[in-house]
Amino acid sequence: MGYLNYGGSSEYEFDDRVLAHLKVAITMKLRRQECFLMSWTNPAEKGGGRVSIWLTPNIPLAFRFAGSRAPKLNKSWLAVMHELSNTPRGLIVVSEQEAQKHLEKQGR
Repeated sequence: MGYLNYGGSSEYEFDDRVLAHLKVAITMKLRRQECFLMSWTNPAEKGGGRVSIWLTPNIPLAFRFAGSRAPKLNKSWLAVMHELSNTPRGLIVVSEQEAQKHLEKQGR
């Protein structure tokens, strides 16, 4: 499990593979100086509920991975994350399987 450090004071835990994809999706937006909302659902073992954070180029972010090797990136999963980040709801953290279902629903 890795961590997204937000603003130097809050840390959010994600699986390394998810975090690697988030890192690319977030970087694509912030590189263009775009602000956006990112949301996810906490699993029951972490208390459940939903979390949303507002991301801007001015808020420091750090990605800390538990593993020493970068996972291979899934371009389709990244495409779905990027597509979602451009909606009014913002970037919704979805699993690789949910991203595939999203693409199938759209006939891609």
